Amino acid sequence: MAATSDTVHWRGVHHLALVTPDMDATVRFWHGVLDARLVTTIGTPAFRHYFFEVAAGNTVAFFEYTGQHLDTFAKPAGVPYAKAPQFDHLSLALPDEDALLRLRDRLKSHGCEVTDVIDHGVLRSIYFSDNNGLALEASWWTLDPTGRPVDYADDRLFSDADPVPAVRELRETGRLDHTVETHLVDGITEDLYNTTA
Repeated sequence: MAATSDTVHWRGVHHLALVTPDMDATVRFWHGVLDARLVTTIGTPAFRHYFFEVAAGNTVAFFEYTGQHLDTFAKPAGVPYAKAPQFDHLSLALPDEDALLRLRDRLKSHGCEVTDVIDHGVLRSIYFSDNNGLALEASWWTLDPTGRPVDYADDRLFSDADPVPAVRELRETGRLDHTVETHLVDGITEDLYNTTA
């Protein structure tokens, strides 16, 4: 297909947004074990949203909701399971504001509902759904934290005023005190974080 003035110029996955009940352990695993650098944090009274770089411009992000109990589980890959609270939304990367506005207009021209542009500080986004009901976002970095040295003292990128202990360790010493272990599962394991069972 030849490029036209309304061609969408995707730049990969901006972020895949997942959900965690334990952001501190998530930082220790993704940053400490997987070596996916923590590149930005957002904190609000309702949630934390932390981003881990997996490639320049591409991140995996997690929400931790304040005061919200989650029914957690673990399952082997490829095994269907009716409960799936770990996925929140997929954000696809665009190069700039113009591309974001053009995509918004394109969605509207096809009869798709779409939000106005939302300014998150380090990124600007629009939100919409696909035909399956999957929550989608298109974003561009206004200040790209990926592909460059990280500065945990940069409040533009690390804006969570009450970060989890792992982020405080990174800010103070540049390293994590400890990481977390994980285990493979052979089948569905419900209530993953219940230590009383």
